[in-house]
Amino acid sequence: MSKSPTINAIERGSTSAATRAGGAIPAVLYGHGIDNQPIAVDQRAFDQLFSAAGSTTLVTLTVGKQEHNVLIREIQRHPVKGFVLHADFYQVKMDEKVTADVPLVFSGEAPAVKDLGGVLVRTADTVSVEALPADLPREINVDISVLDNFEKVVKIADLPIADGVTVLRESEDVVASVQPPRTEAELEELSEEVTEDVEGVEGVKDDADEEATEGEESAESKDSGESEASSDDDQN
Repeated sequence: MSKSPTINAIERGSTSAATRAGGAIPAVLYGHGIDNQPIAVDQRAFDQLFSAAGSTTLVTLTVGKQEHNVLIREIQRHPVKGFVLHADFYQVKMDEKVTADVPLVFSGEAPAVKDLGGVLVRTADTVSVEALPADLPREINVDISVLDNFEKVVKIADLPIADGVTVLRESEDVVASVQPPRTEAELEELSEEVTEDVEGVEGVKDDADEEATEGEESAESKDSGESEASSDDDQN
């Protein structure tokens, strides 16, 4: 088994804002056998770690002189700039299975797309698996080069799953296929449906505008009637 990637952390006593201002990411360490512990990790070191490990690779987190076997459970990013605002490190038990969503990586070129003009359909980007922490895969490869016609599909059962890893999906579930290109008749029918939808929306809008106009005229008539009645009362 290859050595786990590592990252150093320090105990965090300052606020999250002060931690970020110092070039670090506020984080928390929690999990089996420990209380929640606020920590901080270097921003650049974490970015490199997460790029290499993702959320399914076992990581060695060192806090002081103590080493922890952890998974990066969750990260929070800035909604606009995208940099990491906060990270969660989950301490695992090495002899206890965990579940994780593992990314699917699609490789190769589908002949049914290249030669027959079809459209690749991916029905999943991740799959949930169960395994011991050290056995969790970083990613699972999906070879789409086998899709040489429109009947072929790649199922869960076709994926290269290592021993000790259980995919929590039905083996017959499809993760990739190729749809044939649309015929001219289908494209024409689709165009007609879009036209009908647009006309329907315009019709609703016209009805709404007409109702609004009638409402305005009614309101003006009411205002005019009230004004006339008020004038008659003043004259009386």
